[in-house]
Amino acid sequence: MSVVKVIEILAQSDKGWEDAVQQAVTEASKTVRHIKSVYVEEFQALVEDNKVVSYRVTAKISFLLER
Repeated sequence: MSVVKVIEILAQSDKGWEDAVQQAVTEASKTVRHIKSVYVEEFQALVEDNKVVSYRVTAKISFLLER
């Protein structure tokens, strides 16, 4: 039987939302093993002078717990 844990990660990128999601997974993988999925719960963008300058995501990352 497998047990899955879910953590919430906030990540940011100047390139776009897809890169922000990848940043979340990359950073989480530094301390978490067996990542199986990422669910993006929320998208945000920072705007300066009528231009989007940064993209943010709230992501839930699921991973298998070790025995």
